[in-house]
Amino acid sequence: MLEKLESVERRYEELNEFMAQPDIAADFERLQSLAKEQAGISDQVAKYRDYKKTSHALEETRAMLDKGLDDEMVELVTDELASLEVRLESLTRKLEEGLIQRDAYDEKDVIVEIRAGTGGDEAALFAADLLRMYARYAENQGWHVDVIDSNESGIGGFREIIFEVKGKGVYSRLKYERGVHRVQRVPVTESSGRIHTSTATVAVLPEAEDVEVDINPEDIRIDIFCAGGHGGQHVNKVATAVRIVHLPTGITACCQDERSQGRNKTKAMAVLRARILDQEERKHSEEIAKERRSQVGTGDRSEKIRTYNFPQGRVSDHRIGLTLHNLEGILGGELDSLIDALTSHDRAKWLGEA
Repeated sequence: MLEKLESVERRYEELNEFMAQPDIAADFERLQSLAKEQAGISDQVAKYRDYKKTSHALEETRAMLDKGLDDEMVELVTDELASLEVRLESLTRKLEEGLIQRDAYDEKDVIVEIRAGTGGDEAALFAADLLRMYARYAENQGWHVDVIDSNESGIGGFREIIFEVKGKGVYSRLKYERGVHRVQRVPVTESSGRIHTSTATVAVLPEAEDVEVDINPEDIRIDIFCAGGHGGQHVNKVATAVRIVHLPTGITACCQDERSQGRNKTKAMAVLRARILDQEERKHSEEIAKERRSQVGTGDRSEKIRTYNFPQGRVSDHRIGLTLHNLEGILGGELDSLIDALTSHDRAKWLGEA
């Protein structure tokens, strides 16, 4: 980190020298470009210089303890040491964060799609468990969850469930959940007590604004139909369900959870925009991955990311080799320990790359 910051400071001084040269000072566009670059790193340089000043003061203060001070002075120096150490730690954290490339979508709301994978009815039940886990975690965070579309199985599970999560920094926390989740347990339908392995896939899509995904109205087809499943007479007799097809890509979004056709259309459009944005981002990521094969834990939905083992009461995240013996708590929405560890790992990876 310090080597990187040294190079940033050198670049800052280099820019100062460039802008002082008469030929550059006379070139307004060049001068403006250099000034903009310098402004972009000035805050980081100021913090780094403060860090070096604090670090030097800390070394000098520690050296004072070797000079045979009386008890009163030792106490004063010790207090000053503690204050400098706290300041240095705070500056270190801020400098690290300054080197980390933030995800442009971190503050966005998300659309989460959970689908039952291998395992039949047991996979559908596991999908329902994951829904409850995320709903309880969202509740603990003060977020709002709204179901967009669902396809229930016959025994209380979901073949597919799509829902929206709104709140502060939702994507920054839930983005680590995308991928294949695996469960190992004895299904309720198993009479012999044999442990089964089932899976469910989770996709976490940042909600896209209109300005981010430009959808030509002529490129979509909107189908209106009667909703299926449980819900009363209006479900079967009133055409409120909406399916939107994006013709150029073939991407489809459907919503039938609301009684209002208008609200279903609005929700379906939100899902469609998110899926188109996700497709575009995946294409971009694939291009980057061809050049950089060092990525670990890409979050692709085909990647097995986590195992929930009921017989041993543990949850293992395979991306970072973390195992926690708190299965009940995690399924109850206590995800912070997992997400914090994944965030720290992500930060360390970025720092290493920087």
